[in-house]
Amino acid sequence: MPELPMTDVRNSVDRVIHAYQGRLTQGFAPASMLIAYLDWLVHLLNSPGKVGEMLENASVKGWHFSAWMSHAATDTERSAVIKPLPQDRRFSNEAWQRWPFSPMYQGFLMAEQWWHYATTAVPGVSKHHEDMVAFGARQLLDVFSPSNFPWTNPEVIQASIDQGGANLQRGLQRYVEDLQDDLSGQRMKRVEAYPVGAAVAITPGKVVYRNRLIELLQYEPTTPKVRSEPMLVVPAWIMKYYILDLSPHNSLVKYLVDQGYTVFMISWKNPGREDRDLRFEDYLKLGIMQALHAVSAIVPDRKIHAAGYCLGGTLLAIAAAAMARDGDDRLQSVSLFTAQTDFSEPGELKLFIDEGQLAFMEDIMWEHGYLDNTHMAGVFQLLRSNDLIWSRMVREYLLGESGKVNDLMAWNSDTTRMPYRMHAQYLRQLFLHNDLAAGRFRVDDRPIAVSDIRAPIFMVSTTKDHVAPWRSVYKAHLLVDTELTFMLTTGGHNAGIVSEPGHPRRSYQMRTAKDQEIYISPDDWLAGTPTQQGSWWPAWQEWLAQRSGRRVNPPAMGAPESGYLPRGDAPGEYVLIP
Repeated sequence: MPELPMTDVRNSVDRVIHAYQGRLTQGFAPASMLIAYLDWLVHLLNSPGKVGEMLENASVKGWHFSAWMSHAATDTERSAVIKPLPQDRRFSNEAWQRWPFSPMYQGFLMAEQWWHYATTAVPGVSKHHEDMVAFGARQLLDVFSPSNFPWTNPEVIQASIDQGGANLQRGLQRYVEDLQDDLSGQRMKRVEAYPVGAAVAITPGKVVYRNRLIELLQYEPTTPKVRSEPMLVVPAWIMKYYILDLSPHNSLVKYLVDQGYTVFMISWKNPGREDRDLRFEDYLKLGIMQALHAVSAIVPDRKIHAAGYCLGGTLLAIAAAAMARDGDDRLQSVSLFTAQTDFSEPGELKLFIDEGQLAFMEDIMWEHGYLDNTHMAGVFQLLRSNDLIWSRMVREYLLGESGKVNDLMAWNSDTTRMPYRMHAQYLRQLFLHNDLAAGRFRVDDRPIAVSDIRAPIFMVSTTKDHVAPWRSVYKAHLLVDTELTFMLTTGGHNAGIVSEPGHPRRSYQMRTAKDQEIYISPDDWLAGTPTQQGSWWPAWQEWLAQRSGRRVNPPAMGAPESGYLPRGDAPGEYVLIP
C-alpha cells in the first residue's frame, strides 16, 4: 500500500484529537473560545475608563439594592430594583415577590445585568468575540439562578410542603429514567407518543419518486377540482418534513390540499456514514431539480408554485436563481418560510460560526461522516437555555410535573443528521462567506444571482426567530428585482410557521413591494405596516390563488408511463429512518 503523505497523517491525527475534544465541549472549539476571551480581557485591562465605569456601575447599583433591601422585608408592594426581560419567565410567580426570595432573584438579575455591561462595549473587542463572551457569561450565570435550586425556589418549596416531598421523588425518578435513556441512546419517548404515519404525517398520499436522497410524496386531492398549477414543498433537511404535516388540525399540507392544490412534498433521507460525501449541489440536483422533473411529468405543461422552509427555502432560492439564469421558467411563484438569502446577520447562530469553529466542526463531522443530531440539538438548546434546559429541569425534576408532549415537541425530538461535505460547504459558503448575497455562489461552475429570479416571491418571517431573525430575512429586499411580498408573523422559527387558522394569539403584518419600488427600512416597514389578527395561512393561500389559473380535474397519482410509478403510501420510508 502507498504510504500516506505526512500532511495527511498529521491532519488525521489533528482531526481525531479535535473530534475527541468536541465530545467534551459539545462541539465548541476551545481555541476559538480562548481567543474570544483573551480579546475581551486584554482590551478590558487596557481600558481603565471602562473599568472605572464598571466599578461605578457596581457601586451605584449596590447602593440602590441596599436601599431597596432595607424596606423589602416589610414592604412587599415596593417596586423591584430591576425587572426581568420580557422573555424571562423564571420569576413571574408572585411568590418571588416575598421575602426572602425577592432579594435572591433581584440580586441575581443585578449580577446578570452587570456582567452584560462588563462584557459589552469594551473598546477594541471584535463584535463576534464580544457576542461570544457575553453569551458565555450569560450561560454561566444561568446555572446559578436561584430558580434552579429547590432550597431557593419558593414554588418548589411550596410544592414540597403541599405534597410531602412527592414532587421531588417523582422528579428524581424522572431524572434517573432520562439519564438511563440518554446513556443507552434510547430517548425517544416524545417521538413514540406521536408515531409517524399513525398520529402525525397522515395526510393521504403516495410516494411517486425515490432516489438515494429524496422521496417525493404526492397527496391525494380532497376537492372535485384543483388549481391548475401544482405546489412543490421543499422542507429543510435539518429536520423531518412532517413539521408541515403534523396532526390533521395543524397540517399545512392538509390545509393546502383542502384548498384545492395538488401538493408534492420532498422527504429527505436521514444520511448515514455512507452519505458523507454528498455535496450541497447534490441536494440541489437530486433534491429540487429531480422533484421538479417529476412534478412536470405528472402535471405536464403547467407552471409550478414552489415553497421552501428554512434551509429548504435557501436551497429553493438558489434553484430559482439557477433556473432563471438558464432560461428555465417553470416556477409560477416562489414562497420562502423563515429562509435567509443574505447571511451577513445570521442571528444567534453566528456565535458558533467563525474560521476556527468551522474547522473544528468539520473535524468532528469528518470522524463520523455527518454532524450528529446531538450536536445540533445542543446548539439550539443553548440558544434558548432558559426555556429548553433550566425551566424544563425545574418543571420536571423539582416540581415533579410530567412533561406535556404535543405533536410539535414530538417532531422536535425526531432529529436528523447532516452529511460531512454538504454541511461544511453550506456553513463556509453561505454562513461564513455569504456567497449567495455577494453573487459568488456557483451552480454548474457558474455564478448565480438572486436578482435574476422573475417569479413573484412571498417571504414569511417570524418575530421570535432565533435562527433566521426577521431583519436578516428582510434583507432579501436588497437582492431581488421582482415583486416581493414580505410577511412578519408572531411566533418562533417553527411554531410561527405551524400557525393554523384558529390558533390563539396569532397576528401578522404583510406588504408587497413591486419591482423597482423604493426601499423601505425594516424599522419603517414595521412601524408603517398594519397588523392583521389571525393565522397567516389564509393570506398566503389568497396570494397563491391570485397567481393561479382556473380549476381543473385532479391529475393522476404519479405518471407510470414516464417512470413515476406510485411506490407505496405516504409518509414513505425515508422519514422513518432514525
